[in-house]
Amino acid sequence: MSRGEQIYVYRDVVGVPYEHHGIDCGDGTVIHYSKRGEAAISRTPRSAFAQGKTIYTKSQPTSFIADIVVERAESRLGEQQYDLFFNNCEHFANWCKIGRSECYQLSDFGLRFDQIRLPQVDDLGRSAAQNESPERTQQLFQEALGNVAIATRTLLPQYKAALKETLSWHQVAQKALVKNREDLAKAALHKKITAKKEAVKIKTQLTQLSDLQLSLEQNQALIPNFAV
Repeated sequence: MSRGEQIYVYRDVVGVPYEHHGIDCGDGTVIHYSKRGEAAISRTPRSAFAQGKTIYTKSQPTSFIADIVVERAESRLGEQQYDLFFNNCEHFANWCKIGRSECYQLSDFGLRFDQIRLPQVDDLGRSAAQNESPERTQQLFQEALGNVAIATRTLLPQYKAALKETLSWHQVAQKALVKNREDLAKAALHKKITAKKEAVKIKTQLTQLSDLQLSLEQNQALIPNFAV
């Protein structure tokens, strides 16, 4: 590995694998979204980043020079704005490396939001703390994660569509006003408001799902003898 490289390791949430990304500082440390305790962008030893797993390098066709990549990573140290859908570890690493906050993994997951029950997350932690057997607690995690199936195949495209529709009706209203068609402008603005409300609703659901994913990862560590 070398300074400024975008690197990743395979981790899992109760058997569901995903890539955890970070930026190699070239001095034995990695800057990444650490989820130990309060999720924050932190500089940790490579061993803590790897957690015993193999470290891979993410190939990028174009990127900033190494010093700029590390400077960008360092500029966000301490940030505590993790969000699975809008600001996760891959979003961060891609922003540092190529200047675009993107996550290519999200399209690889499925979603069953109607079965999510956020209070279950706290119950998982309590079960581990109350000497529930590791097998039973792991089963609870699997059930919760099965109901979530972390990702975006349903909700995130709907969110993007609602944003696009909001902008589209805004443009229609502007054009109607230019043509002195106040009636059409009012109708378009009404539809814009409806689309915007839908976007806000979906983003709230996505935020809840992100919180659940983070809680699952953090509470997983409470299970005795659970392999990380």
